[in-house]
Amino acid sequence: MGGVGEVGAGSLRDGPQAKQGSGTHLRRLEGSMRTLVGLLTSNQALLQLEAARCLHELSHSEQSTVAEACLPATSYLLTYLSSHSSDFIELCLYTLGNLIVESEAVRRQLLPQGIVPTLAACIQSPHVAVLEALGFALSQLLQAKEAPEKIIPSILASTLPQHMLQLLQPGPKLNPGVAVEFAWCLHYIICSQVSNSLLIAHGALSTLGLLLLDLAEAVQRTDDAGLELLACPVLRCVSNLLTEAEVETVGGQMQLRDERVVAALFILLQFFFQKQPSLLPEGLWLLNNLTAKSPSFCTSLLSLDLIEPLLQLLPVSNVVSVMVLTILCNVAEKGPAYCQRLWPGPLLPALLQTLFLSDTEVVGQSLELLHLLFLYQPEAVQVFLQQSGLQALERHQEEAQLQDRVYALQQTALQG
Repeated sequence: MGGVGEVGAGSLRDGPQAKQGSGTHLRRLEGSMRTLVGLLTSNQALLQLEAARCLHELSHSEQSTVAEACLPATSYLLTYLSSHSSDFIELCLYTLGNLIVESEAVRRQLLPQGIVPTLAACIQSPHVAVLEALGFALSQLLQAKEAPEKIIPSILASTLPQHMLQLLQPGPKLNPGVAVEFAWCLHYIICSQVSNSLLIAHGALSTLGLLLLDLAEAVQRTDDAGLELLACPVLRCVSNLLTEAEVETVGGQMQLRDERVVAALFILLQFFFQKQPSLLPEGLWLLNNLTAKSPSFCTSLLSLDLIEPLLQLLPVSNVVSVMVLTILCNVAEKGPAYCQRLWPGPLLPALLQTLFLSDTEVVGQSLELLHLLFLYQPEAVQVFLQQSGLQALERHQEEAQLQDRVYALQQTALQG
């Protein structure tokens, strides 16, 4: 996640690219690199800055040969992260980020050179542009294929996680650009599953939960569609952390009432529905994880009258339909008291409509929800029969993946 930094006039991404050619071209590149390193280490600030800009242009090359030719410069780029010039630090960070993503050899060299403690020192910078560049470089490092074994453990052992969470604290000091970068960094760390319990102990769920509430308030105040850039990684982080066993033992750490979280999530879902429907699955995935194990979150869904707004999302796509139906199954499987509150209402007509669809996964999830309703709310069977439910089921009785469940529902309906 994150964009390539632009320093000086125009975008450096559009500058001349170094190309891999014959051995002669490679030797020329190596010779040019010696010259660049010489300029980079000179005591003239303007020459250093121009050399750094040249390295930045080279770092855009998608050829690992070019990135590896830059290896002699990496130790100096790291050293200059403690420079007094925030512009120079920013340039060095974006250059390192570009080199990191292109070459395992570069990453292998940067680790013993001390990139993790250097970044941990750099994250305390007061300059927003430096922090955003640092987030970009760190996100490139975290996406490396060897990150779970060789990079993330040392990052978790540093002060970086605490500082990242501080930069995600809601409030007037929160910078959206910085927050987006570090939210994605957290997402990559959490997905690695190296030690999510450590992040939970550092208060990650509490911080991200509060940020979720803050985002919901923000989308009510503005039509800025850029907010989803932050909402997406935050939703993913919370969703993944909720799957950890440790959450059950320290769940109170979130220190949020269930209704506030659910209400905020529905505000975001409505925002996505209007501005960015492709992000609806992100919010629904979190709602699924919240309701899967927690009766209290299911109660919130019912007490806030959010079943009908949830059903209104069914036509968006098959993926969204399956997730909505799964969430409703989470509620229904909690037992008779929950099914009684699901019923009566718009649920059965909506389910009957899904039975006329051809997508096997959507229909299968509808059958599962019908099974739970029949089990815990027997009067639903009679209404189902009155609304031609058996005819709807017959459409799928020849489908191999569905026929056993269709037959079971038919027998239950007829016996009822």
